[in-house]
Amino acid sequence: MNQQRKILVTGGAGFIGSHTITALVSEGFTPIIADDFRNADESVPARIEKIIGYMPEFIKIDVCDKEALTHLFEQHAFEGIIHFAAYKAVGESVAFPLKYYRNNLLGLINTLELAVQFKVRNFVFSSSCTVYGEPGEIKEVTEDLPKGLAASPYGNTKIIGEELLRDVHQSTSDLHIACLRYFNPIGAHPSGMIGEFPIGKPNNLLPMVTGAAVGKYKQLTVFGDDYPTADGTCVRDYIHVMDLAAAHVKALAFLQSGTSSFETINIGTGEGTTVLKVIQVFEAISGEKLNWKFGPKRPGDVAEIFANADKANHLLNWYPKYSLEDSVHHAWNWEKKLQHD
Repeated sequence: MNQQRKILVTGGAGFIGSHTITALVSEGFTPIIADDFRNADESVPARIEKIIGYMPEFIKIDVCDKEALTHLFEQHAFEGIIHFAAYKAVGESVAFPLKYYRNNLLGLINTLELAVQFKVRNFVFSSSCTVYGEPGEIKEVTEDLPKGLAASPYGNTKIIGEELLRDVHQSTSDLHIACLRYFNPIGAHPSGMIGEFPIGKPNNLLPMVTGAAVGKYKQLTVFGDDYPTADGTCVRDYIHVMDLAAAHVKALAFLQSGTSSFETINIGTGEGTTVLKVIQVFEAISGEKLNWKFGPKRPGDVAEIFANADKANHLLNWYPKYSLEDSVHHAWNWEKKLQHD
């Protein structure tokens, strides 16, 4: 392990964070993970160990606790920060907006203040395509599309987070920042050792699909059947979580090159897929017939959105490797493995 390439990963025990840990290690970085396991399972560190061959350093900490976070910065000289730590459920944010504003913004502010104080030069922010709001007639969104009116408090925390980062960058040229606007991460590590580990009932589609197939849930609900799409269900850009993890490593390398100081970058496949298509692909791959029904639309859901990923291709030299079928296959393997663990 090269101890001179320490990267602080807040929320590193979560779905995207845990997969990014494996990608960082494979590229020679030493991740230091800060997570309070509020939205992650306590078994994740041991699962990561089986993939990377050693137990990464985990610190159980709430990033909203400034004193504890300061102590962590005093202990380590970080080369960069990847900030995942945030609540992420659109529907829950509509029901509990203050919970989302407090956690997502205070955690970012604390981490950002310490990055400036301790002169950490590279900062990758976990943003979201929700910053585009309801894009209207524009379905394939580019980074220069003006940020819209967020459809949820969760989306608004990402808009405000990006603006915070931009303002801080303008005040200090020492901080290089990349805001990665994720589309819809799915799948699991190809090893089957880690995957999406929702606490309670999942808010994302694929864990509900695989969970319904093994009997965790009696019935799968598809929210809305009259959207202006090919089959009436929402269209999303589903990206394999390991492709997303790789994008973080590429973003760090880009920031370290000194080429640029502030970038917003879409991370998606560039293809839109309906909810019903995901269900059909799963049934074909698994051989399982799902029990599902249509339900009412969820507050905060947009009808159709997918990425124009040209900027990520050209700026980061990043291209997705995995197909929708790969993602579904890996997620299904992960679900089946959980049944036997």
